[in-house]
Amino acid sequence: MKKRKIKGLYLILDQQHTKTDIVSIAIEAVETGVDIIQYREKVLTKKDALVVAKRLREITEKAGVLFIVNDDPALALAVDADGVHLGQEDIPVDIARRILGKDKVIGLSTHCFEEATAANNLDVDYIGFGPIFHSSTKMVTSPYGVEGIRRVRAGASVPVMAIGGINHENVSDVIRAGADGVAVISAILSASDIKEAVREFKERIKAS
Repeated sequence: MKKRKIKGLYLILDQQHTKTDIVSIAIEAVETGVDIIQYREKVLTKKDALVVAKRLREITEKAGVLFIVNDDPALALAVDADGVHLGQEDIPVDIARRILGKDKVIGLSTHCFEEATAANNLDVDYIGFGPIFHSSTKMVTSPYGVEGIRRVRAGASVPVMAIGGINHENVSDVIRAGADGVAVISAILSASDIKEAVREFKERIKAS
């Protein structure tokens, strides 16, 4: 099975960042053309997270949208997600690959140029790089800006997903700088109209 290229609009669903049920957000997002959905859960028990992950897997599978689980290869395996996204402090990439097998997607967060370069020697399918701009979901003191994307893209052997403060106003600059896609949290989760927010992101990415 050939893995699909990681690109486009990558929506991170985290219930802590919205009062709206993330399952309902997922339904609207896949209807409007989101490319990838990641489930990020830091609060629920493993058992409760499994319930949500199963539902999100059903929604994404039906829509043909890639489904990634944050941090947890076991949960990804349990719901047959398309892959897992790991942080620098999570289980090592080689162990995650052993758990998930060669056909699953593994992504890795990188927060500096050294980490992004080191990722070239790991069995990952894409890297997340940021923060690009100041972000409402994380404390950011020194964002890299679009020049950071250019530098990382030039040395990366896998797709680069930009993250951190990306919104409708700056997404075109991010894509033009070389990002293969953008990972978004608050710009969609806090939107009053989820479908319109996704649609606008997609249009601006396509036009860039």
